[in-house]
Amino acid sequence: MDLVSNSPFWPINDGLIATYPRLDRNATCRVAVLGGGITGALVAHCLTEAGIDAIVLDKRDVGTGSTAASTALLQYEIDTSLADLTEMRGVDQAARAYLACRDAINGLQQLAARLPGDFGFARKKSLYLASKKKDRKLLRKEWEMRRALGLEVDWLEEFDIAERFAFRRPAALLSHDAAHVDAYAFAHALLADAASRGLRVFDRTDVAAIEPTSVGVTLRTADGCVVRADKLVFATGYETHAFLEHPVARLVSTFAVVSEPHEALNGWGEDRCLIWEHARPYLYLRTTEDGRVIVGGEDEGFRDPRRRDRLIPRKAERLVARFRDLFPDIIFEPAFAWAGTFGETDDGLAYIGEHPDWPHAYFALGYGGNGITFSFLAAEIIRDALLGRRNDSADLFRFNRCD
Repeated sequence: MDLVSNSPFWPINDGLIATYPRLDRNATCRVAVLGGGITGALVAHCLTEAGIDAIVLDKRDVGTGSTAASTALLQYEIDTSLADLTEMRGVDQAARAYLACRDAINGLQQLAARLPGDFGFARKKSLYLASKKKDRKLLRKEWEMRRALGLEVDWLEEFDIAERFAFRRPAALLSHDAAHVDAYAFAHALLADAASRGLRVFDRTDVAAIEPTSVGVTLRTADGCVVRADKLVFATGYETHAFLEHPVARLVSTFAVVSEPHEALNGWGEDRCLIWEHARPYLYLRTTEDGRVIVGGEDEGFRDPRRRDRLIPRKAERLVARFRDLFPDIIFEPAFAWAGTFGETDDGLAYIGEHPDWPHAYFALGYGGNGITFSFLAAEIIRDALLGRRNDSADLFRFNRCD
């Protein structure tokens, strides 16, 4: 599947960070990780740090699937509010899911601090806006529930927002636990660090067949090479529907536009927090280290890549107009615009772990707007499963969680 349009910002901005060879001979390993985007990179790095022999296989160049299109807002909030998730999954599971995602932000920060290089990781606050007056009551309930969990989040009235920002909204939540990153460069940094510890990475290697056996999994490439692994991890993101008889996510097209750099971003506040809104489809905004603005949203159901990409000019124009409505004094000159495909699940949570149709395999499917945070959790859950250790979050994301 063509997951992104032809000109996502990150690979153009970062250039060709690293190259990896195509697999040209048979290989064996304890774990084969299928997919070299940010999810596969997080999983492979976590396994390598734990001393587990792993190979990464990707049919594209590393990081050029959905990772290249990610705007990489790192938040503990998922696409389903805490209040709605509580109704779906109960108090205990909803609370643990939100707290696990909050802890994943801290874990990502610690991981980033251990890696060399610059991949734009920075802690941020996250501003969640009530789009209309009727949203105020829902946000107030959400604030109360989050505070009861011990999450650090402030309630902002309309006058509080107006004092800090260039716009007015009926109310907002200001969460203290968020971050952003360059997902493309981060994936490369993870793979490079893991490769220095023994991880084997092969890109432009198309796996044409996967055959479960009594003792593991055999992968056959289009070039005729064979990889025999004790275990397989599917980190293939939104292309995983090809491996599952019953899809677990709905595919959605999302759009993004990035500006030329700015010397100042008046009206955004000193710390340039992440901004998103309650309305659906929602708008989300962040900045980059060199003063660019990234605006994303205008999501709609995915049909096919050509139709999605034809919508980019109109969607980009709409995103820029919505940004100018918030920040009329900031001149937004579009530099890049692109589209990507992601998945939504019924409860907004990822699918992580074993599947009855695939013996000797694990899935790391960070579906939703919180994909990188979910992928960090997936890496720890799968590592612990391979080491025979209990992971307190594993039950939250299992395939049969609603049974």
